Amino acid sequence: MNPRRIHIQEVGLRDGLQAESRFVPTMEKIALADALSKAGVAKLEVSSFVSPKAVPVLADAVEVFAGIERKPGVVYSALVPNLRGAERAIEARVDEINLVMSASESHNLSNLRMTRAQSFAGLRDVAALAHSHGIKVNVSLSCSFGCPMEGEVEQQTVLDWCTRFVDELQVQGITLCDTTGMAYPTQVRELTDKVRARWPGLELTLHFHNTRGMGLANVLAGIDAGAERFDASLGGIGGCPYAPGATGNVCTEEIVHALELMGYDTGVDLGQLLKSAHTLEDLLGHAVPSQILKAGRRLDLHPVPPAPIKA
Repeated sequence: MNPRRIHIQEVGLRDGLQAESRFVPTMEKIALADALSKAGVAKLEVSSFVSPKAVPVLADAVEVFAGIERKPGVVYSALVPNLRGAERAIEARVDEINLVMSASESHNLSNLRMTRAQSFAGLRDVAALAHSHGIKVNVSLSCSFGCPMEGEVEQQTVLDWCTRFVDELQVQGITLCDTTGMAYPTQVRELTDKVRARWPGLELTLHFHNTRGMGLANVLAGIDAGAERFDASLGGIGGCPYAPGATGNVCTEEIVHALELMGYDTGVDLGQLLKSAHTLEDLLGHAVPSQILKAGRRLDLHPVPPAPIKA
């Protein structure tokens, strides 16, 4: 029997870099994107078409999209906040537009400065524009597993918003986001089960942060519930202003390493992935959370120490 395929979707170039203060040069971003494509990731969130004043480290989104080498089979995605961003993304020939809102009213107001109703109205316009150009639409629902200001987020709230995304926006995909690392495995399994049962044809992605050390456990719980698509960030970079000092997204090379050992097919060349991850510390100017970079793979062996000399 063929091993089960798990699709790894790299978000480090957007979700990771937007949390950094240092601007990574455009050509370095392009080189990193090309290397990740060649490593075999299923989807690459290349950048974000937000206002350059709001996120200056991603101000070169147009140039990065123009410079990357597009590998057949890889989906090249971008985060889009509004109609103007959507127009720029369409001009840049994105494969997929990723829209964002929060399941929590408090987080949506803090993060997007709009109520959820206002956000949804804007998403409707962007989705319509994307569909008119034949571009796929994904909605990332922040705080699907808990809100740093409100606490628990009811599963029914998440399901109700998913219903509106599917019925009113006709989205192809939904990402359930664990924005500040509040998810835990039994919760993940239960919510994933419900979403997959209600929308079996939906392209469901799970997006976890490792804020409280449960990232890999939550990925495995999602797999047990039938999920096949997971966002991850090279080096484990990323973060959230509502979880200061916390680690970032689940680490791409750690997830690939673990899943390969367990017999899953990720389609990713781990060696090539690690080469890319090794460049991050110089690009960012600081260490990254990845444990695989520090310790090596399970069978990266050490030389046998010489026998002690007998007196």
